[in-house]
Amino acid sequence: MEGPVYSTQHGRMCPDCGKPVSECICRRKKAAGGGDGIVRIARETKGRKGKGVTVITGVPLDEAGLKELGRQLKARCGAGGTVKDGVIEIQGDHRDILFDELKKHGWNVKRSGG
Repeated sequence: MEGPVYSTQHGRMCPDCGKPVSECICRRKKAAGGGDGIVRIARETKGRKGKGVTVITGVPLDEAGLKELGRQLKARCGAGGTVKDGVIEIQGDHRDILFDELKKHGWNVKRSGG
C-alpha cells in the first residue's frame, strides 16, 4: 500500500501502512527483526566539512534505549553527538573506546569501513 508521506495534521507518515511515523508498527518490526545481529562502528566525514564522527549502527534497541545508550557513550567519550534514525553518532574518532564499551553489553561488534 502506498500512501501519503506527509500530512499537515499528523506530520510524517509511513508510506507502507499509512499511519503517522510515531504510531507505525511496520517500521518497528523491521527495526527489531532487521539486521544481521552485528553492531557496526565506522568513522564518517561525508557531509560534515571534513569533521569526523563515529557512527554506530545495528544496535538491537528501541528508540528510547538508543537515546539512553547514546547518552552513556557520549559521556564515556567526553564528546557530543546525536541519535537519529536508529544510528548513534559521536563527534570525533572514538572507535576503540566504543568498541570496548559495546562489547561489554554482550553484542557482536565489528569495525566497518577504513
